[in-house]
Amino acid sequence: MAISGDDVVGWIRRSAELLAENRDYLTQLDAAIGDADHGANMDRGFRAVLQKLPTVADKDIGTVLKTVGMTLVSTVGGAGGPLYGTFFMQAGTATSGKDALEPEDWAKALEAAVNGVINRGKASPGDKTMVDALLPALEALRSALNDGAPLAEALRRSAAAAEQGMKDTIPLVARKGRASYLGERSAGHQDPGATSSHLLLRAAAEVWSGQD
Repeated sequence: MAISGDDVVGWIRRSAELLAENRDYLTQLDAAIGDADHGANMDRGFRAVLQKLPTVADKDIGTVLKTVGMTLVSTVGGAGGPLYGTFFMQAGTATSGKDALEPEDWAKALEAAVNGVINRGKASPGDKTMVDALLPALEALRSALNDGAPLAEALRRSAAAAEQGMKDTIPLVARKGRASYLGERSAGHQDPGATSSHLLLRAAAEVWSGQD
């Protein structure tokens, strides 16, 4: 049932792989409504994270996640660094001292992470940001666990909700961030931050699905 420290490290590694694989795609999305650097920034940040992981791989889960967050803040340019840094640092605070996570622990960590992003970015659902993927993912995870779903199923539902939230940003007019400068012209484009957020939750579902 539990997610081990090694599982968490595996999630970070898989996230880095997915972000590297989708680097050009994320940049294309960002070119339409942003600075055309989201893919490169996220890839650079997670490459730096991979360099740091061996130094904390034997530490508690909270320390691992906080280290990921601090590394992203210092290496990811633009708004992504503070936002993704906050995501992982808040998740790290919620899991401080833990060597394994029960499903409810992960739900609390994700809730802390999402709330941290919302507070940091001052974004609401429908603003065409990463929140539009993260909040549905959190709600789907909570709903699945409340229904008694096993962890693997809850993670899959969470990732699927993030994917749908990501797609739902396409018709939206951006109200936050660089894309908001475009006004109505931002409609018709998928939000890059929502896309990279979906990749993180997809990675968690892929790596942790065998933990039931």
